[in-house]
Amino acid sequence: MRRRNFLAFSALALASPARAFNAANFKPIPTQFLAALGEPKAKSGTGAEKWGLWTLDPGPRGVRLEKYNDLLASGVAPAKWSFDPKVWWLEEHGLIMEQPSPSVPAGRYVVTGDRAVETVLTIFPKDAKGEQRWELADGATLYDVTHLRCRAARYTASQGSTACTPGMVDPARFPVPPGEKMPLVKGCDAQDHAVLFIVGVEA
Repeated sequence: MRRRNFLAFSALALASPARAFNAANFKPIPTQFLAALGEPKAKSGTGAEKWGLWTLDPGPRGVRLEKYNDLLASGVAPAKWSFDPKVWWLEEHGLIMEQPSPSVPAGRYVVTGDRAVETVLTIFPKDAKGEQRWELADGATLYDVTHLRCRAARYTASQGSTACTPGMVDPARFPVPPGEKMPLVKGCDAQDHAVLFIVGVEA
């Protein structure tokens, strides 16, 4: 993940035609990290209840693959997060990450991929089935606000598999080039997530 603590609304961003929303309605926050699922060209969709949120950059809080046995033995990372051997995450440098919070509160957020586009993401309240819609403003797509250098994947055991652990990951597959999928791991299902930066919330 990008080692970044804060992104303010700059004068350049305020003048950018790629951000048409009224910045006065939002307040900047220390950068948070959103793990999103959806088609890159999608401008809206459902399934936001399956997204995840890291309020702190999970990269520096991660554990190197060669330290996996220590992590498994203790069950707790040096950064004090708990490890679940049934569901685990990797980032683009091969660090084992803590799991994101399993849901994103409904609301309006300023999001960016730290490229050309900064816009508003609306996460709607859950409906009667527990599903959440999401929508990007300004005609932006999920790809537009994805930080391509950040890669994140959730690993779980494939059906019929008896083993799926970070110990089976090939360290030579890292770092993962920007935009490429995270490595497959024998016996595991990998679910790649787009990573968005949340840099503001509705005031």
